[in-house]
Amino acid sequence: MRMRKKKHGTERILACDEFFVHNPEDIAKKPVWLEIGCGKGAFIAETAKRNPDISFVAVEKISDVIVIAAERIKREEIKNVKFLIGDAKTLNEFFAKGDVSGIYLNFSDPWPKAGHAKRRLTHRNFLEIYKSILADGGEIRFKTDNRGLFDFSLEEFEASGFTLSHVTNDLHNSPDNEGNVETEYEKNFSAKGFTINRCIATLDAGK
Repeated sequence: MRMRKKKHGTERILACDEFFVHNPEDIAKKPVWLEIGCGKGAFIAETAKRNPDISFVAVEKISDVIVIAAERIKREEIKNVKFLIGDAKTLNEFFAKGDVSGIYLNFSDPWPKAGHAKRRLTHRNFLEIYKSILADGGEIRFKTDNRGLFDFSLEEFEASGFTLSHVTNDLHNSPDNEGNVETEYEKNFSAKGFTINRCIATLDAGK
């Protein structure tokens, strides 16, 4: 379902302008952790609170969604989060090699049709972009309720020079659930009985 256009969206974004990235210089502290597809910001807000010494940048294409996240960060006076309105394809316009310690991919669009595989955020074309900004040993932490996307992603990670660890098809009933920060989507779907797939993909040095 398409999200209804937010009233006064532009004005609301301007009111949170201090939290937005407009050019690389707006990101004062590097390396950072990215969340690609931050939604309404529950995950990034809680993760930032738990890790006040880490700098985070939350990326989202839809301005009417990101404004809700930005307003949340402003309201809760969280100081270590910035927002970037844009597509994952343009990340290397803002970050250079080594600028990023890790990337969160939480419940990305599965694009289930075979012909749409290149749109998946774990397709090797996107992984090459992430590799161009990740530090050696940098991580991608990936969660999804879609088993097909998960299996596809495991193959793509390995083919692109990442080492897999903490692989599970039932995160909430695994030891790795300790310390897990749930997204809004995750809470909703796990409450309905869906299991959550999760892995960490670590970039091998020199890849």
